[in-house]
Amino acid sequence: MIKSKDDYKYYLEADRIALGREKKKIGIVIDEIWTFEKLLRKVEYYHNCKQSKIYKINYIYTYFKFFILSVFLGFSIPPNVFGPGLSIGHRGTIVVSRYAKIGANCRIHICTSIGIKAGKYIDVAPKIGKNVYIGPGAKIFGDVVIADGIAIGANSVVNKSFHEKNISIAGVPAKKISDKGSENLLVKATDLLRNNNLK
Repeated sequence: MIKSKDDYKYYLEADRIALGREKKKIGIVIDEIWTFEKLLRKVEYYHNCKQSKIYKINYIYTYFKFFILSVFLGFSIPPNVFGPGLSIGHRGTIVVSRYAKIGANCRIHICTSIGIKAGKYIDVAPKIGKNVYIGPGAKIFGDVVIADGIAIGANSVVNKSFHEKNISIAGVPAKKISDKGSENLLVKATDLLRNNNLK
C-alpha cells in the first residue's frame, strides 16, 4: 500500500517497468493502460497520504478521471488492491473485489474476475501472492490463497487455495498441471528496482 510520496514514486516506477514502457515517450498516441495505472497510483496516494482540503479537491478530480477511464477500458479495479509492478495486458473486462489483496508484479489479462464467493461475507476475497500470472478469462473467488510465483491458466476457475509456490494451475475447477510457474510470463519489476538500489 502506498503510504508516502517515496512509495508513490516506487509503485509508479515498478508499474512502468512491468508494462515495458519507456520513461519518456514522444508521440501523440495515448497509452491508455499506462495512463490508467498512473491514475490508479495517484488516487491511492491522495487517498492514503493527503488529508487536507486542497488535496481532497485534487483527489476528487483525479478519482473522476480515473473512474471515466475505468469505464472506457472496462476495468473495475479499486484502489489499494494491487502491489507494485502491476501489468495489465490490454483493455477489456477486468473485475476485482475491493477486498482482494494482490502482491507485487502481477500480470493480469482480460475477462478476469477476482471476487467474493456468493453467500459468504462480503469481505472474504482472494489473497494472491507476488509474481502471479493471471491468464485471460480466469475466475478467482472466495476465501482462497494463491502462493507466490503461480501461473493461472486461461479460463480457469479457482475456488480453492494453492499454497505450493511456482506452479501452474488450470481447469474448471483449477488444479495443478505443472511445476513450471510464472517465471517467463511476467517482469519482476520490484526485483529489478531492488537490484538497482531504488527501494
